[in-house]
Amino acid sequence: MKLGIVGLPNVGKSTLFNAITNAGIPADNYAFCTIDPNVGVVAVPDERLEWLRDLHNPKKFTPAVIEFVDIAGLVKGASRGEGLGNKFLSNIRTTDAIIHVVRCFDDSNVTHVEGSTDPLRDIDIINLELIFSDVEMCERRIDKAQKAAKGGDKRFVREAEVFQGLLAHLNEGKLARTYDCSDEDRALIATSDLLTLKRTIYAANISESDVEAPEDNVYFKQVKALADAEGSLVLPICAKLEADIAELDDPEEKAMFMEDLGLKQSGLDRLIKASYDLLGLISFLTAGSDECRAWTIKRGTKAPQAAGKIHTDFERGFIRAEVIAFEDMKACGTMAAAKAKGLVRSEGKEYVMKDGDIVNFLFNV
Repeated sequence: MKLGIVGLPNVGKSTLFNAITNAGIPADNYAFCTIDPNVGVVAVPDERLEWLRDLHNPKKFTPAVIEFVDIAGLVKGASRGEGLGNKFLSNIRTTDAIIHVVRCFDDSNVTHVEGSTDPLRDIDIINLELIFSDVEMCERRIDKAQKAAKGGDKRFVREAEVFQGLLAHLNEGKLARTYDCSDEDRALIATSDLLTLKRTIYAANISESDVEAPEDNVYFKQVKALADAEGSLVLPICAKLEADIAELDDPEEKAMFMEDLGLKQSGLDRLIKASYDLLGLISFLTAGSDECRAWTIKRGTKAPQAAGKIHTDFERGFIRAEVIAFEDMKACGTMAAAKAKGLVRSEGKEYVMKDGDIVNFLFNV
């Protein structure tokens, strides 16, 4: 999974990126501190996989990973070259979703590029810049389709019509993901890398004093109402505190610090869970003396296609899957004990994978 981080300058974007990736990039209190895109890859915490690692002591341990891409802050007029312009948006076109960091705290010591705290205004500024970038993409797609349609291929005629409809929608200042169209047209639009088509998590950056009760923060309430209306997610997070947590190396010290703050999970853990929920993702596990590994798939994926994530031969020659739920495995302690209790199932091609399934695929090519 690959997530792009956007926001105005000085809203806590790079501070949050530092905290979740431990990358240690600059996060100073001035606009455009981030210039070149920053990329960080983090392992997805999974206690189930760690339990399997302790059981098997494998040669390799491979958790799922998420790649975060942090680009320079956008400002009003970025599409016209204001600030650093919008040239860095190309770096997040291939991401699966966007994390939109929004400032939801007042602090006279932290400069706001617009002069005041107003999350809805800030969101509008960023969304408008993303829309302007998508308009350019749409226009290029229409031009390309129209040229191809001169050969008489009706598919390209239809493609041009679909993107012309979407272009009109974007020109009204509306996001691509709110465009009402048929499933067939939506599938065609999805072949483009439009930024406003991507699912979004609003990371509401709150102050330390609001951590225990973010719902009391008026700015957070505004962002949540907007997110609910457009089908996005909102995550209250204090980037400064997350940065403090990330600096603690001792797990016990970190746990105590979080407990004192009333935090059950780190911002990274909550962000990962929100990302999986937003994109409809789950993990299945493979385990043995050679390797313990987590594999990320779409919810609703059937066994052969899940096997194909490991290797195309597994899907092509799929015979069956030996499956046990993690909780059953943990309760039994060993695979032998689980088999003795009849908890290891033999599943065929129509089996829909469940989160936490431990699987051994049998195949023949």
